[in-house]
Amino acid sequence: MDLKYSEEYEAYRAELRAFLAANWPPKGAGAELSFREQAAVFRQHAIDAGYVARGIPKQYGGSERAADVLKARIIAEEFRRAKAPGEVRGIGASMLVPTLIEKGAEWQKERFVPPTIRGEMVWCQGYSEPGSGSDLASLQTRAELVGDEWVINGHKVWTSGADQADFMFCLCRTEPEAKKHGGISYLLIDMKSPGIEVRPLRQMTGTADFCEVFFSDVRTPKDHIVGKRGEGWIVSRSTLKHERDMIGSAESSLLTFRNLVRLAQSTQRGGRPAIEDPAIRQELAEIEGYVRSHVYSGYRQLTAASKGGSAGIASMLNKLTSSNIGHRISRLALELVGDAGLCSPNGDPIMSVNPRGESGWVTQYMWSLGIAIAGGTANIQRNIIAERGLGLPRERAAQESR
Repeated sequence: MDLKYSEEYEAYRAELRAFLAANWPPKGAGAELSFREQAAVFRQHAIDAGYVARGIPKQYGGSERAADVLKARIIAEEFRRAKAPGEVRGIGASMLVPTLIEKGAEWQKERFVPPTIRGEMVWCQGYSEPGSGSDLASLQTRAELVGDEWVINGHKVWTSGADQADFMFCLCRTEPEAKKHGGISYLLIDMKSPGIEVRPLRQMTGTADFCEVFFSDVRTPKDHIVGKRGEGWIVSRSTLKHERDMIGSAESSLLTFRNLVRLAQSTQRGGRPAIEDPAIRQELAEIEGYVRSHVYSGYRQLTAASKGGSAGIASMLNKLTSSNIGHRISRLALELVGDAGLCSPNGDPIMSVNPRGESGWVTQYMWSLGIAIAGGTANIQRNIIAERGLGLPRERAAQESR
């Protein structure tokens, strides 16, 4: 396997490095702005230069460049090296924007995509409810069309960043008499609307990354619906696909594993570095096997995409593989930190590839349990891989419930 880039792509890398050196971090008057403002200005420069939002048409604020997975890979590598704000990684840019490009009305793309990809508009996702977790289609939040507005009543939970969001993309039941998958619509809601109450949920990590959101006669315009009325389930499948892609990063697994190795080198076990313990070394070797398999699977997918092909079932494994590796890494780390693993986490925001000290690994371990649920639980992912990827029949209980 040849992992080197051609001269053409290395020349592109050199151009990109020169751009980053000239524009990040900001100099002159730009240095006085807040980080969020600096990032938005820089992203606009990067969009104009063709390095950010490459797949988004110019009329929607993107740079509209031809698809090139190798250039995209180089951009990701160099932006990470320069610690520059590249593509917005939040829910809005990673999940909503591709959904709007695929399913949204023209005015919705023009109104919402440009500020979202610059990081000026923050979104949250209104999917899960207290009684609707893995069975999302059983949701009960209702939206009734009254004149030119949808009137929304209900309760969402596990809503990431709802207390900071400007807008929510939300699944609501608009056809109460329809079958559960057919009676759902996909609405866009201003989080400053009267009748919305947001309550942060404090987790065992000490942070409050999630919230629950209550809707009491909340109104949103009639045209703030993505796709057709009652077809929100179809639209939501597109969004969830992008969420799983966002979570299943092989690079994150590799970086977190390297931090685990450093922890094993710096931690004492029986009077010597833990990494010298045969049992620990065996566990590290097994984990690295999974990590390397994940990384090289990513290379295969990249190769297929660069040739205009499809990665097939391999792409369906990314999210499940990433969450399994993350849990195994954090479980060994918790063993290595010993008694410190019994202490409460420090409440720092989760640093998924760079845990901060012993307490950071405690947070990492706790968070790894949640990642197995986010974007579709691990067992649901296994069902998807089996049924859609391998063509296996649905389990009997699921068949009988239809």
